[in-house]
Amino acid sequence: MNQSVKFWDKIADKYSKQPIVDEASYQKKLQITQEYFKPDMEVLEFGCGTGSTAIIHAPYVKHIKAIDFSSEMIEIAKGKVENRDISNVTFEQLTIEELEVEECSYDAVLGLNILHLLKNKEKIIAKVYKMLKPGGIFVTSTVCLGDKMKWFKIIAPIGKFFGLMPLVKVFTTKELLDSLIDIGFAIDHHWQPSNSQAVFKGLFIVAKKSK
Repeated sequence: MNQSVKFWDKIADKYSKQPIVDEASYQKKLQITQEYFKPDMEVLEFGCGTGSTAIIHAPYVKHIKAIDFSSEMIEIAKGKVENRDISNVTFEQLTIEELEVEECSYDAVLGLNILHLLKNKEKIIAKVYKMLKPGGIFVTSTVCLGDKMKWFKIIAPIGKFFGLMPLVKVFTTKELLDSLIDIGFAIDHHWQPSNSQAVFKGLFIVAKKSK
């Protein structure tokens, strides 16, 4: 089993019980996202974790397909929708790399707190661009450790080797924005909490596919 999968499976239960560190920032990101939603939208969320964000967004769209590579995370997410009788969110254990969909299938794709945990963010951004309909949006919140913690490039592989942390990629805000723009996205909105821990809370971006 992949080392990162083992890590997230192991902490899934604990992760599901942790309170949100910055509730105000989380609520702002939800609100901004929901301003783009319409009732007829088909949405994909990859790296959905235990499904909390997908469930919150469910009333605002037609359907959300939410995927994660951790089977333990997905089991917890499925339990949430069953307990709350939510019918328009589908959870599946799957990676974004494995997902096969036709081009222009989704109105919106969410990749929250996940791009810095992928081996090749450029490849995934390109895949997201293709699966979006013209005018569709890619919403992402991404930790850009390269802005203030470049030394983390040395620590991250060691932590992963010993199973203490998952794969973590280090890049800057500019590098992330450039990756989106180079693929063809227009940056419609971006925002980051302005406090001492902002780097850990992620740069929030709404990127739009050209029509």
